[in-house]
This record gives sequence, C-alpha cells and structure tokens, in this order.
Amino acid sequence: MGHAKSYELTFPESGDKVVVNETERKGAGGYPVYADDTGIVQAEISDRGEVRMLASGGHQSHDLPSRAIERP
Repeated sequence: MGHAKSYELTFPESGDKVVVNETERKGAGGYPVYADDTGIVQAEISDRGEVRMLASGGHQSHDLPSRAIERP
C-alpha cells in the first residue's frame, strides 16, 4: 500500500493547521516521517492515518493533532 506524499495536521488546542510532506526517513514504527517546510513539526504517520509526533529539538512538546487529512 502506498503512502500519501503530504498531510494536513489539525491541532485542536491551538487551532493551527500544518501541512507536512513525506521525507526519506522512517520512524520507529517503520512508517514514513513527514515534516513541515521549517522541519520543526515532524510526525510519523501510518498507512491507517495514525500520527506519532516527533520532537525536532530539545524540550519540545507538541499538541497532539486531532486528525491527519491526506492531501492530493
């Protein structure tokens, strides 16, 4: 099964929406790692749309996204 090239993550606490694009890396679960253009927001997203946020720097703590919407 293929993976989407990008997702829109929606964060309920802040109301932010962030577009993340597939990188060449794989996460601990073996799924692709996605990152925003700054590289600050990083997430491993499974083929079922499950999101695991990844810290990109020290003392970083992300709000959990309420959903990951596949983008064309």
